[in-house]
Amino acid sequence: MDTPDLPTPVAEYLSANRTELFEFTETLVGYETQNPPGRTIDVVEWLEDTLEEPSLSVERFEVDPEKPNLVATLPGRGDRTLCFNGHVDTVPFDESDWSYDPMGERDGERIYGRGTTDMKGAVAAMVQVALAYARTGTEPPVTLQFAFVSDEETGGDAGLTTVLETTEFDPDACVVGETTARNGRYSVSVADRGNIWLTLEAAGTAAHGSRPMIGENAVDRLTDAIERLRHDFGQEKLSVDSSMDEIIEESVDFYEPEAGGEAARSLYRYPTINLGIIKGGTAINTVPASACARVDIRLTAGVDTREALGGIRNCLTGMDGIEIVDISWTRGSYQPLGSPIVEASARAAEHVVDDQVYRRSATGGGDAKVLRHNGIPTVEFGVGTQTAHGTDEYTTTEALVRNAISYGTLPVLYEQFTSTDG
Repeated sequence: MDTPDLPTPVAEYLSANRTELFEFTETLVGYETQNPPGRTIDVVEWLEDTLEEPSLSVERFEVDPEKPNLVATLPGRGDRTLCFNGHVDTVPFDESDWSYDPMGERDGERIYGRGTTDMKGAVAAMVQVALAYARTGTEPPVTLQFAFVSDEETGGDAGLTTVLETTEFDPDACVVGETTARNGRYSVSVADRGNIWLTLEAAGTAAHGSRPMIGENAVDRLTDAIERLRHDFGQEKLSVDSSMDEIIEESVDFYEPEAGGEAARSLYRYPTINLGIIKGGTAINTVPASACARVDIRLTAGVDTREALGGIRNCLTGMDGIEIVDISWTRGSYQPLGSPIVEASARAAEHVVDDQVYRRSATGGGDAKVLRHNGIPTVEFGVGTQTAHGTDEYTTTEALVRNAISYGTLPVLYEQFTSTDG
């Protein structure tokens, strides 16, 4: 790995203490933090103890004592602050489905367990980078913050939202350690998509199942509405801000090997519509009088959400018995190509992988979206596996080392790119 921007003492520490990095990962995975319920107090206390170094100041912030958040700060030479962010809660798991221990099991160069790649492995790398700078007495060129938060997997308010609303947390840039590698391809995620979640209700007229023509089938009405939504609104090309064009092109190139070029392009140029929940009817021999569906619509960053909502309403207007009873939505966000945190992160990634590093949009959204909407330039970057949320989730020792080296390099590169940026 070519790491000319990694300070020598930090590089030597990371090289000499790789076993420590792997042990940190196994320790973090060994804390059960499934969300729900999302109890993270024990793992946060471990992080607090581990980061107890003279040059590191560590503060805990919480509204829910069971879901605390931790921010560690290491002062640097410059007046800018670079933050590394990671969440310590995980999605649930069913142990009976696993071949390995979901609370952590090493098998050769793989470490299995819930959260290994999403994202306790990245958190372990961030912890080691903090210790590498602190224990070697290396003053970083910018102040470093390490924000370890709860409640990300369910989008709850006890995590990053608490840190933003109850503290003066306001770094100049942030890197979220979500895994952005897939099937041997590497990327920095610089954007995410917005979502519109609809709850649709359909009203009909009950009748005996042997005489369906006498009634009005609410399930049929509902499925007709969803099909119209897919074919009319879903096939209407999105009006995307031109500043997203290059990001979309790199995103298409990134996903094309597994999705195909046309499907990958449609992912960003058109809405995606997923029928997630549908309920209706009381008996097989009764025409249902009511039905309900929840629909997940995703929109590329740079799309006017108000315009999209208007298009959805126009699409469904005039359909008998159909009503939109609830709407929730978020706007997509993006970090423009050329901004210091994007280019520094891409360069840091290039130091640890031999292949192209794409600067692309995520298909979903998490804490990066929250940070960008709060005015904090943010990217996601992490080397891992495509097993997040899956059975037998794992990361590799190589991925952990690459994360630690790239995160250790990033402060120097970020300072260089901000100086060049003016």
